[in-house]
Amino acid sequence: MKIHAVTPSFKQAVASSQVQEAPKKQRFLEKFHTAAKNSADMTDTIVVPRTIFKGYLGIMTGTTLLTIGGLLAQKMKKTSTVLSLAGLLTSLYGTYAFVRPFIIKDAPGVETKKV
Repeated sequence: MKIHAVTPSFKQAVASSQVQEAPKKQRFLEKFHTAAKNSADMTDTIVVPRTIFKGYLGIMTGTTLLTIGGLLAQKMKKTSTVLSLAGLLTSLYGTYAFVRPFIIKDAPGVETKKV
């Protein structure tokens, strides 16, 4: 059995401790988080009352239904009429849902006290 001399080297110790593991595969959203300069840009949220959100959805859906009804006006008259009427009613509800928290001050979701 042959014994070899041990010659410690500082550079080898540093190099072995700096060996990095293989980078983990990033998920789709993690790529945006690492590329963002200000991390608050990715995590900031706005609290919107539910009725206002319903209003946005109603207005957007109503506009879409009206557009589809307008495009089908010459080929399918009855379908076009039904879609246009549904679009008008949906937009009307969306407008009501959007404006209601500002008109009725006691509606849930509206802050009445300043913090």
